Amino acid sequence: MSYIDGFVIAVPDANKQAFIEHARTADSMFIEWGAIRVVECWGDDVPAGKLTDFPMAVNAGADETVVFSWIEWPDKATRDAAYARMMDPANTDPRMDPEKNPPPFDGKRMIFGGFSPVYELSA
Repeated sequence: MSYIDGFVIAVPDANKQAFIEHARTADSMFIEWGAIRVVECWGDDVPAGKLTDFPMAVNAGADETVVFSWIEWPDKATRDAAYARMMDPANTDPRMDPEKNPPPFDGKRMIFGGFSPVYELSA
């Protein structure tokens, strides 16, 4: 089975197009490095909860939208190799350079993790 990296971030509403452009640039790198697909989802039905919810998880402000994204990898080994390459100080890929591809969101509020699928159903 594949391996999934999931991400939740708060993006200022005014930065929607900048976010899409940032994702197009950065996501192409994941595909080149072995990802099967990358999906970026702009929240449009993200309800407030009583104890927890997506906006609380990323401390989203009234002028921000919650974005849910995932990267599907063929396996964890491919993902780990790609992440090692990203974190390598010798990596000079301009897509990783925040000066050339600045993130249009506060990365300190991002939540993320890697997940091993345990069940899958397709149409």
